[in-house]
Amino acid sequence: MSISTCISSLPKKRLLLGVTGGVAAYKAAELARLLTQDGMDVQTVMTKSACHFVGPVTFQSLTGKPVYTDLWETNMANNMAHINLSRNVDAILIAPASASFIARLANGMADDLLATLCLARNCPLLIAPAMNRQMWENPATQRNLVLLRQDGIIILGPADGEQACGEIGMGRMLEASELAEAVQISLQDRVLQAKRLLITAGPTFEAIDAVRGITNISSGKMGYAIARAALGAGAMVTLISGPSCLKPPAVNKFVRVISADDMLAAVKAEILQTDIFISVAAVADYRATTINLHKIKKSNKGMVLELTPNPDILMYVSALPKAPFCVGFAAETEHLEKNAEIKRRKKKLPLLVANLAQTAMGLDDSELILLDDNGRHCLPRASKIEQAQHLIQHIAVLYTEKANKTNKTNKTKRVLGS
Repeated sequence: MSISTCISSLPKKRLLLGVTGGVAAYKAAELARLLTQDGMDVQTVMTKSACHFVGPVTFQSLTGKPVYTDLWETNMANNMAHINLSRNVDAILIAPASASFIARLANGMADDLLATLCLARNCPLLIAPAMNRQMWENPATQRNLVLLRQDGIIILGPADGEQACGEIGMGRMLEASELAEAVQISLQDRVLQAKRLLITAGPTFEAIDAVRGITNISSGKMGYAIARAALGAGAMVTLISGPSCLKPPAVNKFVRVISADDMLAAVKAEILQTDIFISVAAVADYRATTINLHKIKKSNKGMVLELTPNPDILMYVSALPKAPFCVGFAAETEHLEKNAEIKRRKKKLPLLVANLAQTAMGLDDSELILLDDNGRHCLPRASKIEQAQHLIQHIAVLYTEKANKTNKTNKTKRVLGS
C-alpha cells in the first residue's frame, strides 16, 4: 500500500555571527544573507570597531533580528547578554576575526560582549581570520592560533590573494560562500559517518562536431548541494561532474568529465569502493553515431543526425552483483510520479527522487518527491541545500534499515548453516 507523507522541516540551525573590526566585515553581511537564505537562524553580535565598517542596521535588515554590540545590554532578561546569547545557538562564527580579537580570545580576555560570550559559550566556535599578510605571519599571531587550535576552536582560512592595503599574501578572509558551506557542514548530524558516497552531477555534453554538441540545461546545483550535505553528514564523498560553472565543494575526490561514456568510465573506476551511489547527473540519453572531427559548415539544406543510445549508468550500477545502495533522480515534464515510479521499479531502486524539470533545473530551489518502498514523501519547495540535507537524512535512515535487515538475514543463514 502506498503511503503519502510530507517530510517535516529540519529544526532550524541557530548561528551567532560575531563581526569584528576590519574591512572584510562587508563579506560578513553577504555571509549573513546566504545563511539566512539557506534557512538558518542568524543572530549578529558586533564589536564597537566593526560598527565603523558596517552598520548594525545592515545585519538587522538581512537577518530580521536585532544586533547586539554592548556588554551592558539593558533590553535583555537579567541583563546577561553574554550568557543568553551564547546559550541559544548551535555554534558561534567570528567573521572577520581580527588579529586583535584572536589575541584576546587566545588569552581568555572578556572585555566586550563578543569576547565574553565566546568565553561563556557551551557550543562549537569557528573563526575566519582576516588581516594584513604581515600581521598574519607575525609570530605572536601564529602562537595565538596554536593556542586556539589546542582549545578546539576551528580556524577557517585565511586565503591567499590581494588585500585591501594593496599587498598580496595570506590573510584574506574566505569568501562568504566558502564560509557558508563550512558552517552548514559543521552543524549537520553525522548520520553517514565514514560511509563512502559516489555522486554524479551536472549535464553531459555529447559532441556532434568540433564545436557543437548535445546537452541539457542542468546546472549541477542539486548534485553539488548533495555532495556538501553528505560531507556535513560525515561521509567520504567522491563527486563526478559533467560540465558546470559551479565551484566544486571540498569533497574527498573530484572528477570532471564531459560525455556519458566519460562518466560511466569514472563511475566504474570508483564503484567497487562505494557504499551509496547517488545518480543526480542529467546524462544525455543519446549521442551522435558519428562525430565530425571538423566543424560542419552551414548550408541551406537540411541535415539528418543519426543518434545512438547512451549507456544507462544507474542501471549498470544497480544491476551489479554487489550493488551499493542506489539513489536515482527523475526530472520529468509531465506525469511526474507515474513516470518516476516506473523508472524506480525498472531499475530496482530503494529510493528515487522526482521533480518537475521546468520548476527545478538551473534554479536555486526546488520541490521534490521521494519515492521508496514505503510510499511517497514530499519535500515542499525550499533551497537546494535544505533539500539536500533532508535527502541525506532520508537516505541514512533507509541505508541503515537495509544494512540491519541484511545483517539479520546473514546471521540467520549462519545459524541455520551451523
